Amino acid sequence: MQKSPAAPPDAEARREVRPVICYPTDTLPAPDPDHLAVATRDLVKRAGLTVPPREGRAFRVAAGQTFRITSVEGPQVGDLNLWNAHDLTERFFSGKTRALHGTHVTTGDRLWSTLPHLRPLATIVDDTLSWYGIDAFGGGVHDVIGTRCDPYTHALLNDGDAYHHCCHSNLTRALCDGTGLPVAEAEPLVHDVLNVFMCTGFTRDTGRYFMKASPARPGDHIDFLAEIDLLCALSACPGGDCGSTHSSDDAACHPLLVEVFDSAATAAHRPPEPARYDRSHGR
Repeated sequence: MQKSPAAPPDAEARREVRPVICYPTDTLPAPDPDHLAVATRDLVKRAGLTVPPREGRAFRVAAGQTFRITSVEGPQVGDLNLWNAHDLTERFFSGKTRALHGTHVTTGDRLWSTLPHLRPLATIVDDTLSWYGIDAFGGGVHDVIGTRCDPYTHALLNDGDAYHHCCHSNLTRALCDGTGLPVAEAEPLVHDVLNVFMCTGFTRDTGRYFMKASPARPGDHIDFLAEIDLLCALSACPGGDCGSTHSSDDAACHPLLVEVFDSAATAAHRPPEPARYDRSHGR
């Protein structure tokens, strides 16, 4: 391995160049605040399910409905995938969501879909952990940094060991169950997640991705307004609160509750249009 090159004489001047926000959001189309405000009012429960520990489940939400994910017994991270219920090629784009809103999301932030659609799939309308902010380690809650624990990385780091309850596998099985697709067709549709309740960041010294115990407690929840008809899948991560490990049966794990509601916003909701770009790409 080669040694690191010596710093140039102007190294500090280069480091002191001020950063520029990549995507200023002043002109980003904003949701109607009045519409979001009523998405948590006059809730009428229409469906619900429990995601068992170390498992995944699929559920559907109609445009304009509100869905809630709740920590019911103890701190538990959930890995969330979202698809357009009528076109599974349109799905959650964590990278663009991160670029627009930051490494962690909370009330008022939107979960954007993949190109060429690039429209909100869901908007966060309530988050009981919004108080957490960014802690002294640089950690925050509801992560759009991480990918999802998966059996391939687990095997890579554990001498080929096969573990079938990684979130990637849980989401794959959930999508199979929710659509009837075989595993070979469902797996490529599973994508990078919103890590609900997960507390993560990057170390200050090396920039490495870290996780720490989730601050979620029983009753903590996050609510989303479904902007379009959604097929969703949620995995109750085998890492539990992700304070020590994942991709194993070692951590204490808990179920997650999913509820789907009609609200005062449901009847008046109008799904957003896809991105206005003409897709000519200069040709």
